[in-house]
Amino acid sequence: MDSVLWQTLAGTRGGPNRARILRALDDRPRNANRLADDLDLAYNTVRYHLEVLEENGVITKSEADYGTVYLPSDRARANWDTVEEIVSQVEE
Repeated sequence: MDSVLWQTLAGTRGGPNRARILRALDDRPRNANRLADDLDLAYNTVRYHLEVLEENGVITKSEADYGTVYLPSDRARANWDTVEEIVSQVEE
């Protein structure tokens, strides 16, 4: 999981936004619209990054079709030290 986290959060141009999204979800689970508002990002940008994070097993989502709520996956939480290390580097 460490390599997945590094690639997803630091290995691409979108990594810093994905790191911000993941940190926001750790603070409190929320839907894409709330994330877009809270992080001052375009809704479509947030949706794209949520898809990337979900495809890589970094976040999970509720089963609701409307207003789907996202939160960090158990795998990401088990490697949260790595997440914090990456976030501190991409925020510099």
